[in-house]
Amino acid sequence: MSKKLKPVPTFKTEREEQEFWDTADTAEYFDFDKAESVLFPNLKPTTTTISIRLPDWMIARLKSLANARDIPYQSLLKLFVANQLKQELTRNTSEEK
Repeated sequence: MSKKLKPVPTFKTEREEQEFWDTADTAEYFDFDKAESVLFPNLKPTTTTISIRLPDWMIARLKSLANARDIPYQSLLKLFVANQLKQELTRNTSEEK
């Protein structure tokens, strides 16, 4: 006897889908006895293009550092922002305790 599964709703946006799955019980929508393991080697996170104004000297130094590391300067800037965010979030978490 198989359990009747609910149909997965259609979503207008990725955000709407994320919010749904944050609270939904996936066991009501999928039969995990039939699940298969898969890999997504080329999956990239969703990105949003932004504009940011930086002084010329800062861009020049960023490009110089990126060139020394043999990576695009935009990638280096993302790395710097990600590292600082991680540091700030770690600091805020430890201060709350």
